Amino acid sequence: MFFPSKEEYVSDDALRNLRLYKYSSIDKSFVSRYVLRPYWEFATTLFPMWIAPNLITLLGFAFVLLNVVIALIYTPDFETAGPSWIYFSFALGIWLYSTFDNVDGKQARRTGSSSPLGELFDHGVDSLNCSFGALVQAAGLGFGLNWYTVSLHTLTTVPFFFSTWENYHTGSLYLGYINGPTEGLIIACITLIISGIFGPAVWSQQVATALPPLAGMFPESSTLKDVILGSMFFMMAFTQVPVSVYRVYEACKAKGTKVSEAMAQIIPFAAYMAAIYLWLGSPFSNIVNDHLVTFVITVGLVFGRIATAIILAHVTHTDYPSYWTMLTPMFIGATLINLPFLTAGGAILSPTGEAIYLCGFLAYQTVSYFHWALAVIDRFCTHLKISCLRIPYRPVPVRP
Repeated sequence: MFFPSKEEYVSDDALRNLRLYKYSSIDKSFVSRYVLRPYWEFATTLFPMWIAPNLITLLGFAFVLLNVVIALIYTPDFETAGPSWIYFSFALGIWLYSTFDNVDGKQARRTGSSSPLGELFDHGVDSLNCSFGALVQAAGLGFGLNWYTVSLHTLTTVPFFFSTWENYHTGSLYLGYINGPTEGLIIACITLIISGIFGPAVWSQQVATALPPLAGMFPESSTLKDVILGSMFFMMAFTQVPVSVYRVYEACKAKGTKVSEAMAQIIPFAAYMAAIYLWLGSPFSNIVNDHLVTFVITVGLVFGRIATAIILAHVTHTDYPSYWTMLTPMFIGATLINLPFLTAGGAILSPTGEAIYLCGFLAYQTVSYFHWALAVIDRFCTHLKISCLRIPYRPVPVRP
């Protein structure tokens, strides 16, 4: 077979381990606790009892996908200003995605339909949103199809990986006092609303012009776009990633497992990021200028597989997954485009050849992703005797 069997994706032993599953999360955010939680509780009551939690998750993601389509229609270069309403649509879509993402778990407890599949499905969709949501944000802030958008994609993907890796080792999803899914999304919505009012060009202003009191804190040529990305990088590098590494270190010490083995699990993800930058950064590549959206979606699907495979191992209490094989098409693409450096010859892939390879990669990755996802969902549903997108019984209200 061209693709593995369902049993190879999820073994019988892994399914039996689902009996050990217990959801755990820690959210330190004061905004979540005192502002958004009452809103989420209210929003949950607006959904009929017969709507399955996973369907809510999927519907939330549909708002993001719709806005990607809107962006490609009205501002295909992600820079030229579109009608003001699309930026309000982007903000609304991200807000609704966040709302639905927080309501799905409450709906599961409300209807008594919580299951390990819910956590897997929720995190799987969230991992895809790292790429699709980044595209919406890039278009909304007028970043353009350039390294600004590449950087934004990196700054959404890296923290999510470390959070997922940490979750695997600690057994709990940890969200700090200031975190991406809460404060980060609120800030994203606010910036998009500002784009709707003043136009996305507002973010291309130099700091000295837009915010004179802050001019001395940044290089003279810095724009507001640079401030946004710089702030995200600061949060990632000095709070999110170090906290994840420390919590994994503490978890390994507590369990008596090797810290070095846990840290070595970062290497494949580092290779994933390296392949992206080696490919896009090659002077022989035309991806950034001509096919960046296709590239981000393609590598986003790869990341979706990576992150969800880690969560799958978490909920089934199995070994940390190896995903080097998933990265092979990326390594091939990065190698072919940089081969002239080794051969001292001309480009191996012409612009047309690179585009054809990328489209083939996207087609393969799409089929591979859905084959894997549907197989895993089927294995879980069959074993747990549940349905993924519907509640196959009359739900009984459960007191929160």
